[in-house]
Amino acid sequence: MKQYRFLLACCLALATSAAFAEDDNQDLARQLSNPVASLISVPFQFNYNEGYGPNDGQQVTLNIQPVIPFSLNEDWTLISRTILPIIWQNDIAGDSGEQTGLGDTTQSLFFSPKRPGPSGIIWGVGPVFLVPTGTDDLLGTGKWGAGPTGVVLRQFGGWTVGALANHIWSFAGDGDRADVSSTFLQPFVSFTTPDAWTFGLNTESTYNWETGDWSVPINFTVGKLVKFDKQPVSFTAGLRYWAESPDSGPDGLGFRGVVTFLFPTK
Repeated sequence: MKQYRFLLACCLALATSAAFAEDDNQDLARQLSNPVASLISVPFQFNYNEGYGPNDGQQVTLNIQPVIPFSLNEDWTLISRTILPIIWQNDIAGDSGEQTGLGDTTQSLFFSPKRPGPSGIIWGVGPVFLVPTGTDDLLGTGKWGAGPTGVVLRQFGGWTVGALANHIWSFAGDGDRADVSSTFLQPFVSFTTPDAWTFGLNTESTYNWETGDWSVPINFTVGKLVKFDKQPVSFTAGLRYWAESPDSGPDGLGFRGVVTFLFPTK
C-alpha cells in the first residue's frame, strides 16, 4: 500500500509540475504579445516581399529587434526597442540591380507604469529615433529623424488587444535626399492558448506625408513558445497580404518567420 501511495504522490507531483510549466509558458507567451512587458527578448524576424516596381523586384529583410526593460523606480520602467534591418534586395526600383547591407535603425524608448491601470490598461510613451545606418542609397533614407511613439493595450484571458504608433520627422542628414515625414500605425490582436500557442493578426501601416502614399500590410501569424532546457524560445510563422502600397511598392503575398529568445527578468 505504501508503494502505491508513493507512486500516486509522484504522479501528482509530476502533473502539478507540468501544469505549472504550462502556465509559465502561457504567461511568457502573453508577455511576448505585450510590447512594453518587463521581459528581455531578442527576436530575429525574417520578412520576404516581392512585386516591387516594373521588374517585380524582391526584398528579404532580417530585423534584429532586441527589447530591454530598465527599472527606473518602484513605479516606472523604461523599455528600449531597437530594430536593425539587414537587407538583400533586387530590382526594387526598376532595373536597379542588387543591394545587400544594413537599413536604417529605428530606436524607440517607452516610459511605462509597472502596474496596469484600474481598467487593466497597459501603456507606454516616449521618443523614437531614426538613425541613418543604411549602407546604400536604396537601403536607407540618409536622414536623421525623431518623433513621438506610444503603445496602449489590454490583456484579458488569453487575449491581447492594442495598438502601437509613431511619427518620425527628419531633421538632419544628406541634403540631397528626400525629407522624412512618416506615420506608423500598428493595431494588433492576439490569442494565446494554455499550451502557449499564439495566433496573431495585425497591420503595420505606414503613411508617407511627403508622397501621400499608404503602405498597408496585413499579417497573420501563428507562434509556439517552447523551452530548450530552461531557455524559452518562441517560433513564429505567418503570411502577409499587401492591402495597399505605392505604385513602386510590394504587392501580393509575403512571408514572415520569427525566432525569439526570451530572458525573463523575474
